[in-house]
Amino acid sequence: MNLTLNVWRQKGPQDAGRMETHYLKDISPDTSFLEMLDLLNEQLMGEGKEAIAFDHDCREGICGMCSLVINGVAHGPQRATTTCQLHMRSFKDGDTIDIEPFRARAFPVVKDLAVDRSSFDRVLQAGGYVSVNTGGAPDANAVPIGKEEADKAMDAAACIGCGACVAACPNASAMLFVSAKVGHLAHLPQGQPERTRRVGAMVSAMDGEGFGNCRNYYECEAVCPKDISRDFIGEMNKDFRRAALGGR
Repeated sequence: MNLTLNVWRQKGPQDAGRMETHYLKDISPDTSFLEMLDLLNEQLMGEGKEAIAFDHDCREGICGMCSLVINGVAHGPQRATTTCQLHMRSFKDGDTIDIEPFRARAFPVVKDLAVDRSSFDRVLQAGGYVSVNTGGAPDANAVPIGKEEADKAMDAAACIGCGACVAACPNASAMLFVSAKVGHLAHLPQGQPERTRRVGAMVSAMDGEGFGNCRNYYECEAVCPKDISRDFIGEMNKDFRRAALGGR
């Protein structure tokens, strides 16, 4: 495959940034997207140019660090797939591909395609935990949990905190991420003692980080690599109203 790549280059948070065009030849369709960027960097370094900075770690669709906007879509054209699990067979020979970082005020660009997503960490620190002293692993049937509740908790826990929901939302809202973290614990007995305080603290932290408001566009759900349902946003809103009214 021969490709034309328009890649965002930005020296640092205060730099204006620009799109830079590069050409790659003879790329295998079985190459992953990040491997393709590795090949581009090898080409650039061979030409004596600076490599493109981009974030990655596990390259197994687990850690959520591979945060790229590809042709205007967070994580690219394949649904329920992280950038690292996207392969070049999803594109055609001769394609032009635009590659940009996630864009949100709460995700400032560090360099090129790498962004600072530590705002998510601070939201989690505000309430994404339980203070129950669990000790060792209990027997599987020690705390009965209905299958429907267990399934919902597992669905919410699948969130990897990649930030694609923020990048896709016109308002840069983090509601899907926060509602997944709130919902995971809200459907487990261990999460009940702090349920009211948790939702208030995490929503307050989210607002404080500068994320926008949810306007029900549901672009977040469309690009989520783990198919997190927008239903969790509705559940979190209900819990937030109860917390505001002093309920449980």
